Amino acid sequence: MIRFFACFTAFLLTCCVVTAQDPSSDPVTAPAPPGVTTTESPEIAQFQKLEDDWSTAVNQHDQYTLENVLSPLFVNVSAAGDISTLNQEVAHVISNDDKTYFLSQKVVAVRMLGDTAVVNGTYTLHHRVNSREVTDRGVFTHVYERAHDDWQCIDSQRTIVKPESTPKQKRESAAGAAFHIPLFGH
Repeated sequence: MIRFFACFTAFLLTCCVVTAQDPSSDPVTAPAPPGVTTTESPEIAQFQKLEDDWSTAVNQHDQYTLENVLSPLFVNVSAAGDISTLNQEVAHVISNDDKTYFLSQKVVAVRMLGDTAVVNGTYTLHHRVNSREVTDRGVFTHVYERAHDDWQCIDSQRTIVKPESTPKQKRESAAGAAFHIPLFGH
């Protein structure tokens, strides 16, 4: 009788634990914070437009649009580790005579922190190095600040993602070899 009671209690306890862990059985589930990392959020659409404006301004050498997107306090850390300010970025955009220069940016996630937004995404930069055309692909983090009901980027950090190297050839299986214990013979 004690064994039956112990088995019944264990079974009942297991059922309770499984039911408690099943989120579909909970009638009141807390919704996820709106628009934190979903692709359907209005924040992602809003900041994608800002990133598109930024890319277009760089690609078309548009100083006015670039100064509207970037804050006067803007600091840029390039993928090469170079640090520049708004004035240096504007000067680079205006004086850049590379006809192949093309920047595109895609927002992946937006985190809203009051009047500050942290935007993460990917970018592709096609440009010329010496006489060779190069395409850099990487990730970025942009920090935006709300200023007069508009958003301006105050900080930018880019990191190049190295292309995948060719896969290494598989080593041959040692299944046919004799069992070997390291440090005990050859």
